[in-house]
Amino acid sequence: MTDLEIRNTVSTDLARLSALDHTIDTDYVWQLDLRRDTGQMEVGLREVRLPRSIRLDHPRLAKDLPDTWHLRPMLSAMIGMEAVAYIRFSDTMVPHAVWITDVVVGRPLRGMGLARKLISSAEAWGLQRKLRKAMIEVQSKNAPAVRMVQKLGFEFCGYNDQYYPSRDVALFFSRSI
Repeated sequence: MTDLEIRNTVSTDLARLSALDHTIDTDYVWQLDLRRDTGQMEVGLREVRLPRSIRLDHPRLAKDLPDTWHLRPMLSAMIGMEAVAYIRFSDTMVPHAVWITDVVVGRPLRGMGLARKLISSAEAWGLQRKLRKAMIEVQSKNAPAVRMVQKLGFEFCGYNDQYYPSRDVALFFSRSI
């Protein structure tokens, strides 16, 4: 991918980015166990194999991208003139952190390190603004994304039940930048 360029998203990228396959296939989910004892709370997170593969929809509707892309910073990965992936993030959700909300890579290019490059680009954006942390939100059912962020050195730092419009659990991971 020598002709890969990551740049700010422009409106002409949106039709192609919206048309990307935003689904993922998985054989695993991350199950959250919450135990409360007297004066103590314990959170457990474990990967569980499903009886069969599932196709998981992205938590935000791709068709809404053209209407919402300008609400927070967004970078597009380009191969030539074609937008093939994107990342959306914010610096207003958590003090001193770049908060990554969406990482979408077109299906034919998955597994080639493109998500890692997009995350690095969002972190570089944050460093330019003197931010100290990168945080990323992931659906608990998106085991491939959880594995990827862990491989990149992100640490589990919390969750929110019924966070997404689908009422799925969001897992939060962070690392210093």
